[in-house]
Amino acid sequence: MSDRIEKRIELKAPVSRVWRALTDYREFGEWFRVKIEGPFKPGEVSRGQVTYPGYEHLKWEAIVQKMEPERLFSFTWHPAGVDPKKDYSKETPTLVEFKLEKTANGTLLVVVESGFDKIPADRRLEAFRMNEGGWETQMKNIESYVARKP
Repeated sequence: MSDRIEKRIELKAPVSRVWRALTDYREFGEWFRVKIEGPFKPGEVSRGQVTYPGYEHLKWEAIVQKMEPERLFSFTWHPAGVDPKKDYSKETPTLVEFKLEKTANGTLLVVVESGFDKIPADRRLEAFRMNEGGWETQMKNIESYVARKP
């Protein structure tokens, strides 16, 4: 098992459009399927409620790390497989980075989630497996979102 998940997709949308879909908390929430309480701000906690069918019992919580306009958006969080009754605050969170690059046809979006080697061994494999599939789905979600809402 690797320490990181990396997904790439070329979106047929300008970098500015993809950036807005990533960093406007309402737009992010729409394609990511989470109702976020307020705007993303570096250094601050982002909270909300997951709206993805079957996962509505989960809370969203991430700490925004960087927002480098039209280039990099990142946050840390506790990866999937989380039991809502368990306190994970002592665990080291993983880092999620969305990197944007202009291409001839639009935007290359690269999502990297790293730090799985710091997840406790008893849940590391399951967290990795769930997020691997989750990022596959989220790449399709943002692709259809920016195509539907240019």
